[in-house]
Amino acid sequence: MRTREIDRLHKILEENKVTIIKNIQSERKEIDELQHTEVNDEMDYASLSIDNLIDNTILSQQQEELIEIDAALKKIHDKAYGDCEMCSDHISIERLKIKPHAKFCIDCRTVHEQKVKTIKA
Repeated sequence: MRTREIDRLHKILEENKVTIIKNIQSERKEIDELQHTEVNDEMDYASLSIDNLIDNTILSQQQEELIEIDAALKKIHDKAYGDCEMCSDHISIERLKIKPHAKFCIDCRTVHEQKVKTIKA
């Protein structure tokens, strides 16, 4: 992979990281506000519970993506960026443009997702 492409993807990763950190801070603030919301009846409680569940799910997904972005940035620093964690082949530049923090090539991603589905079943 050319240095110019890596530099461009590095910039995208850094920008995504900043955006996700802002999103996480916003979600945490919203969760804190929900905890101080007055509950008047069962409908309020149900609505509050659903909102809290949604916010916590979003927060969890954002934190996971932030971890993946940090791992990709470390790989760039270590000159290992773009290598599939399963087969060690290069991840296509087209895939990295879509998901710059991708850990697997397309073939290995499919295998990984099937393993995750099997474990969850």
